[in-house]
Amino acid sequence: MLTGKSILVTGGTGSFGKAFVRRALREYDPHKIIIYSRDEFKQYQMAQLFPSDKLRFFIGDVRDEKRLYRALAGGVDYVIHAAAMKHVPASEYNPFEAVQTNIMGAQNLINTSIDAGVQKVVALSTDKACNPVNLYGATKLCSDKLFVAANAYSGKMITRFSVVRYGNVLGSRGSVVPFFQKLAPTGELPITDERMTRFWITLPEAVKFVINSFPLMKGGELFIPKIPSMRITDLAQAVAPGCSYKVIGVRPGEKLHEMMISSDDSRRLFEMGDRYIKLPDFPFWQIQLPEGVKPVEEGFEYASNTNTQWLGIEELKNVLQQEGVVE
Repeated sequence: MLTGKSILVTGGTGSFGKAFVRRALREYDPHKIIIYSRDEFKQYQMAQLFPSDKLRFFIGDVRDEKRLYRALAGGVDYVIHAAAMKHVPASEYNPFEAVQTNIMGAQNLINTSIDAGVQKVVALSTDKACNPVNLYGATKLCSDKLFVAANAYSGKMITRFSVVRYGNVLGSRGSVVPFFQKLAPTGELPITDERMTRFWITLPEAVKFVINSFPLMKGGELFIPKIPSMRITDLAQAVAPGCSYKVIGVRPGEKLHEMMISSDDSRRLFEMGDRYIKLPDFPFWQIQLPEGVKPVEEGFEYASNTNTQWLGIEELKNVLQQEGVVE
C-alpha cells in the first residue's frame, strides 16, 4: 500500500511518526514522506536520525488551514493524522487551545485533504475518546466524529476517512515507564490505585496496525486492535523490581480502567481477526465490510479490566526488554 506513494504525517516528529518513518523506509519504497509539525528543532533531530532523500520536513500547524493546503499541494496519496494536544492537565487548563488543535485542526485537515484529492486519511484516536471524562478525550471524540462524517462531506470526491483507536503505547512520550525508571533509585513508586488496569501496545505494533488498516478501509470505520491488558502494579514490578509503592489516588480526569468500546458502541461493531471494526451510527453512505467479519454479541464491551488477554510481570519484562526499554 505504501510503495510508490506520497504520505503526509501530521505531528510527524512524535513517537508514532518516528516509528512509522522507520518502518516505511525499511519495509516499503514510498515516493516521499512529508513530516508536518510545528517544532523545527525536532525536525532537525529527526532529519539526523533518518538521512533519507525520501523525507520532506514541512513546518506547519494543523490550526493553519492555508499551510495545510500548501503541504498537500504537491500531490499526497495518504495522510496519517497524529497531531494532537494530548496532555490532560494542560488541556484542562487551556481548554480552547485543545479545541483549536484537536477539533478545528481536524476539520482543517478534512477540508484540505478533500480539496487536494488525497485518497485516504487515517486519524489516530485514543481510548480516552470512549465515554470521555476529560477535555482531551472529549475533543478526540469530537475529532473522531468529524473524520467519520467527512466521508459524507466529501461526496463524490475520492477522499476517504477512517479512525484508528488504541490504548497506551510503550515508548511514547508521556509513558509511565520512563517515569518509573527515574524514580526506581528512590526505592518507592507512586501508584494511583492498586486496582488500575491499562491496555498495552508497542509502537511497532501500533504502526503495523495503522498500515494494515489502509487496504481495509472503505471510509467511516473505527478500527480497534485486540491488545492485552496489564495491571499497573505488575508494570511497576517489571520496571523496578523490589521497589515498594505508595498509593496516591486517582488523578483528576483519569479513569480506573480504560475502555475502547462501550456497550452502546457494540450495536454496529464487528470482529475480524486482529481487530474490531465499528461502523458509523449514522451511515449516510454505503460501507462494504471485508470478508470474514462477524457481529459481536449485544452489550459487548472492550475494557482493560475485563479483557481476555493479560500481560503478567514476566511477560511485561520480556516486552520491555524486546523494545530496549529495560536491560
